[in-house]
Amino acid sequence: MAATASRPERAYHQDYICRIRYENSLPPPPGSVKLLDIPIDGLDYYASPAFASRLHRSQPINIEADAELGMPIDLVGMPGVFDGDESSIQAPLIPPPVHPRDRSLLRPLSELGKPKYQPGGISFLRRTEYISSDVARARSEAAPKNTLKSPAVKLRKPVDTSKDDPINVLRAAVRGFDIAHPEDAYTGQDTTDNIKGLEPTPAEMEAWKNPKHPTQSNLKPVDFYPILPDLAAGTDAGSYMVTKFAANPTQVVDKHDPRMDVGMLRPIEDDNILAEYSARLAAHTADPAHNPHPGGPPFNYHFFLPEDETSAINLRKKLDVSDPDHDNPDLYTSANKDGKQIFHLSQQRIYETGRSTAPDPDHAYKEIALALHDPELEISAGGDSSERLEKAAYYYPVMQKVQLKPHRSRTLAQLGVAARTDNEEDDKKIDALEVVVDALDEAEKARREEHRTGLLGEAMDEDVT
Repeated sequence: MAATASRPERAYHQDYICRIRYENSLPPPPGSVKLLDIPIDGLDYYASPAFASRLHRSQPINIEADAELGMPIDLVGMPGVFDGDESSIQAPLIPPPVHPRDRSLLRPLSELGKPKYQPGGISFLRRTEYISSDVARARSEAAPKNTLKSPAVKLRKPVDTSKDDPINVLRAAVRGFDIAHPEDAYTGQDTTDNIKGLEPTPAEMEAWKNPKHPTQSNLKPVDFYPILPDLAAGTDAGSYMVTKFAANPTQVVDKHDPRMDVGMLRPIEDDNILAEYSARLAAHTADPAHNPHPGGPPFNYHFFLPEDETSAINLRKKLDVSDPDHDNPDLYTSANKDGKQIFHLSQQRIYETGRSTAPDPDHAYKEIALALHDPELEISAGGDSSERLEKAAYYYPVMQKVQLKPHRSRTLAQLGVAARTDNEEDDKKIDALEVVVDALDEAEKARREEHRTGLLGEAMDEDVT
């Protein structure tokens, strides 16, 4: 018992765990969250050039540049490309019509920007005003009765459909001739050969007596020329062709080369080119919507010029029927191996058709060339060259316009892929022309007389040489 009483009591350590829920009793922030100053320092770092430069160095561009630079070109499906014909990979000569939805994308710069007028149906362009129903009702009650009426609708002036009648259009055209030549005006009844023109108004008579420029009233007319056809200058085809060179065909650059006035173009007949053109023309005739018109025949031409200026001047005199010395045999500057007097024209180079317009025989006078001729102002070193024509503005029909560019060997032909070889081109090459000017034969006269008869509507007795 004594031993038990003397032993000390043993103490035990124990932690007390008390679970208490925390309540956030802080008041709400005094302002909106968007007004708090939130640090965004990282945005400056990511937007700095240093970050972009480091990213560029650490991430190299993974691009494999092949031989075709990612644009494979397969020429197998191109028709005629291995025969030397590159038309299938070139832009068409006549561009296709623009789709109506794409026309707005082709507007010029002058039509872009703000319009010149303010549309009236846009509400936010009006001045600030209350649109409350009560205010609007009060204003409508206070407004005068006459202001509430809708504005008068402007009626469109009725169009006289009789003016579009072909007979009325013909009468209006005859009226112009009656004003110019009142002594020749027809005043009888309408027949199949004559028709009476419309009655001219006083304003039209005054405009004929005192003509004025439509936009510059201070200008005054200097002279008047009647517009007439030059019947004696017709060709076998009844029209002319305007030819334009893409580059200067001669070495003369500081002045006009007189040899160009008598230069000659000789077409080169190529069955392959004509067959291809005929196929494209047939495709256009069958389906004009998907096949554009191929234009004129794409001929190649030999271009010839005289050797010097003297030959050019003499050849021009020989071609001028009004020149008193045009029959002089001394104008010829060369002779051939048979001793015949000729003009020698050397071949300069071969030209090919770059662009051309399609001939339109049904509208032969759609485009014309106009030449003013006044015998009193005509100056000629060889005599009076104005006896043939009277004072007038003479017009000449232009059937076709052609742009010529220097002929170059095609790439595939140089590689030996095309069927045409250099030897074949050399066989068709002409080095020079021996030109002799002679009078028209009966067949040429008949063709020109046919065109003159079709122009005037009756046969003419004048002999044309």
